[in-house]
Amino acid sequence: MQLKKILKKNSGRDNSGSVVVRHQGGRQKRFYRIIDFKRNKLEMPGTVIGIEYDPNRSVDLLLIQYSDGEKRYILRPLNVNLGDKVTSGESVDIKNGNTLKIQNIPVGTPVHNIELTKGKGGQIARSAGNQAMIVAKEEKYVQIKMPSGEIRRILNNNYATIGQLSKVEWKDRVLRKAGAKRHMGIRPTVRGVAQDPKSHPHGGGEGRSGIGMKYPKTYTGRRAVGKTRDKKKYSNKHIVKRRKV
Repeated sequence: MQLKKILKKNSGRDNSGSVVVRHQGGRQKRFYRIIDFKRNKLEMPGTVIGIEYDPNRSVDLLLIQYSDGEKRYILRPLNVNLGDKVTSGESVDIKNGNTLKIQNIPVGTPVHNIELTKGKGGQIARSAGNQAMIVAKEEKYVQIKMPSGEIRRILNNNYATIGQLSKVEWKDRVLRKAGAKRHMGIRPTVRGVAQDPKSHPHGGGEGRSGIGMKYPKTYTGRRAVGKTRDKKKYSNKHIVKRRKV
């Protein structure tokens, strides 16, 4: 299995060369690491043979070598180090780095890389320092408290990985200079009121001026006020408690 590939850079442009996503530009060249979010090598122990930095995400990666010789990358949980064993399956130990069905994980256990759809792989709690918490169990659902504070019901036969993710200190980092953002591929964002009227609805006027209209707008002229969350999202019915706003 190939573990790395060149990450193509489009700088926010489509196939015609037009900018469709603003504020994206040149960045450092990098490889994309193929992450095993599914953890589907069941009942097969793997050994941690490497800890690697990933430029595409905030958390570090573990390079795992399984007993059949295959190697895969997984997200690094706290306190999982070189030489440690990790396993996926239905009857594995409750320890950091192991993956099992949510119904087999005790209430109060921190988890990450949680599946929303069975077989799709983990989608929830995947960035540095993140963790979710199992707070209750129902007939075929488990209630999980998300990193945002939202409590959501998830089918109990979905998989999740035990433990909090590493690099908890990542949120406290200081970039120190504008060049650090440019290395990430993020270009400057100019305020609408500082632009000319041809480039932005807020632009124009003599001297420093307000937006001069009833509602603030995006650069394309759409309203930039009000709630943007889709009220008809099919998964909203599984939200037990909304996140703190």
